[in-house]
Amino acid sequence: MIIELKKLFENEGTALPLAAQVDLSDIEQRGEKLFVAPVSVSGEFRNKLGVVSLVATARFTYRAPCDRCAEPVEKQFSVPIEHCLVSELNNEDNDDFLVVENFKLDVDELIRTDVLLSLPNKYLCKEDCKGLCTKCGANLNLGACGCAKEVDPRLASLLDLLDD
Repeated sequence: MIIELKKLFENEGTALPLAAQVDLSDIEQRGEKLFVAPVSVSGEFRNKLGVVSLVATARFTYRAPCDRCAEPVEKQFSVPIEHCLVSELNNEDNDDFLVVENFKLDVDELIRTDVLLSLPNKYLCKEDCKGLCTKCGANLNLGACGCAKEVDPRLASLLDLLDD
């Protein structure tokens, strides 16, 4: 969705509401679709004292396998989105501002980028997930698997001292 912002840039004190649905169903990881439904975005563009900004919230349900135990997990996320918009930029290396060329902004691409950057690096079913047994592959969250613990051969002689 492309939004025309020329009137907003020209009229100080004005606001433009934003309500959108952004489809991210094409995003996959390990053959799994990650987004259960479209991302819902609500907020507004506003020109306050000549500074144009976007303040919004993106809400979505994210489904992915746990990185430790591989169980499917579905979580709700709410991501704040804030950008200061400018029509031109003198210093090209400044990442604090988002340049809106020809006063047109592709909201879908902006939301897509913000949502993907907000996702956690490690996706866990719970913070204390125990993962899978490296020998038999059993889910250790469901209980012990019964496999004997491996002892590092370099430390085996120290273990003998504990037995005495």
